Amino acid sequence: MMIKEQLPIGMFDSGVGGLTVLKALRQHMPCEDVIYLGDTARLPYGTKSAQTVSRYGVQCGAELVKRSVKLLVVACNTASAVALSALRKGNPDVPVLGVIEPGAKAACKATRNNAIAVIATESTIAGGAYQRAIHAINPSARIIGHPCPLFVALAEEGWTDGDIPESIAARYLDPIFDPASGTQTPVIPDTLVLGCTHFPLLASAIKRVVPSSTTIVDSAATTADEVYATLAATNLNKAAEECGRTRYLTTDDAARFARTGTRFLGTPISEEEVELVDL
Repeated sequence: MMIKEQLPIGMFDSGVGGLTVLKALRQHMPCEDVIYLGDTARLPYGTKSAQTVSRYGVQCGAELVKRSVKLLVVACNTASAVALSALRKGNPDVPVLGVIEPGAKAACKATRNNAIAVIATESTIAGGAYQRAIHAINPSARIIGHPCPLFVALAEEGWTDGDIPESIAARYLDPIFDPASGTQTPVIPDTLVLGCTHFPLLASAIKRVVPSSTTIVDSAATTADEVYATLAATNLNKAAEECGRTRYLTTDDAARFARTGTRFLGTPISEEEVELVDL
């Protein structure tokens, strides 16, 4: 039987966006083995009911847990918002982490004027998950939630730099950060949370349209930090013997997963590396 610290980390998302979490984890923990599942046959999760997303999340978690993982990462904002409690209840022996709580903690730690902006998909903003997580830590925080749905399409298409993404970023963010735009924001936030795993790909365009003093919180990076801290606290860090291996699973179209996933991960994924699974 494999020693528990030698077991892989399990991670899932509705598609390839969660690969930004894997990328951050790889930079922080290059020796850990990871199994990543992209539920591409049923994306997007954001348009589904909470009950459906919770059911999908439980199914993805079960697929990974049966492959003997030592920790489970819900690398999807929508699933993190609605499925964490069910996943934790169903897997009491496996730590389960989402992407929302780490981002909320980092934002509360970073803010200097107690004003925080959160950008995410429409469903994440409407659901209020980040707002609740931030207020649970800092009840007096002033939070502006703003949906940026076009960022997802830009990231998927690889249009992450240049005039087009910068113009779209300005259209979304000027009402929050630029007083000259006629904003009604009482206080300009000093902290911006990227509340979608697609959004780190647009970080350069975003930085160019917000004040230089703005602290940008990348929920992918903060989740990687939380994974490291959890493994360290439970003595489950893998010994630094060799570079970690990654197994990729998807529920539909391995070729597309490999092609689009390469853009999100920043390193090549071949179709042959991707296993098709049926949930």
